[in-house]
Amino acid sequence: MAFEPPQRLVRALGETAPAGDDWLARLPATAEQAVARRELTVERVQVPGGRSSLVVLVRRADGTPAVLKLAPPRARPESERAALAHWAGLGAVQLLEAGAEDGVLLLERLHPDVSVRSLPEAKALLEAAGTLRRLWVEPPADHVFETVAERTGRQAAAMRAGAEADPEVAPLVDAALAAREELVAAPLEQRLLHGTFRQSKVLSGERMPWLAVGPDPVLGECAFDLARLVRDRVEDLIASPSGSAIVRRRVKRLAESLEVDQERLRGWTLFRAVESGVRALRVGRPKDGELLLEFAGWL
Repeated sequence: MAFEPPQRLVRALGETAPAGDDWLARLPATAEQAVARRELTVERVQVPGGRSSLVVLVRRADGTPAVLKLAPPRARPESERAALAHWAGLGAVQLLEAGAEDGVLLLERLHPDVSVRSLPEAKALLEAAGTLRRLWVEPPADHVFETVAERTGRQAAAMRAGAEADPEVAPLVDAALAAREELVAAPLEQRLLHGTFRQSKVLSGERMPWLAVGPDPVLGECAFDLARLVRDRVEDLIASPSGSAIVRRRVKRLAESLEVDQERLRGWTLFRAVESGVRALRVGRPKDGELLLEFAGWL
């Protein structure tokens, strides 16, 4: 079959592709080779799919359902492989092969169209938080993961450039950068984090009711991981007349339920929202950027 990448993936990778990058052009051939090497039977490409990888629903030679995931180097697929191997299926999707092949992962099949986001909001937050707690473990001794300080340091440089280009966002950027400086100056115990956790990253499974997928793992304090969950369903929050109060309650509830410091959670939520908002503006998604910056202003 033809392995045409979904338009969502084409658009997202187009926003971040370095000059001369031909990963998307090579993707159909790469997928064909990965399928043939594993003697897989292809069912379909997952659509609309994600923003950083091609996901193909397949069956192994023995008929077992599985997922073949192909991602470019800038999506750090080998870091994802290392994290999934370390979690060994506890709270996260199971890695089905140990051997490393650049950018290709064979994974346990979950229910790709059923995420925690399909639940009522209160129940969704509860289930998502419970899943996240299981992922916060000691990293392996020989880990290859970057730290929160390293990742956010790169992001901070891009945010400063964004503030120079658009003075209107400068006050929020300054506040976010100040929050980051304070947080990294007094680091807490390091844990292996999912890195990009949100409700849509938690899918229904057979082995366990809910399992996390698509990590971009990083080492740091738990509040950093939880911060992305605070702004889930941001469109609904912005549309609500009591959105700011809901956010404050959400920060308090999540901090208490997962035993993280409330002010540190608020600080990382501010930084991550502003970083995402400035990035969205930079790559030509003004609606997303404005929503995120409005949300950040409530913090």
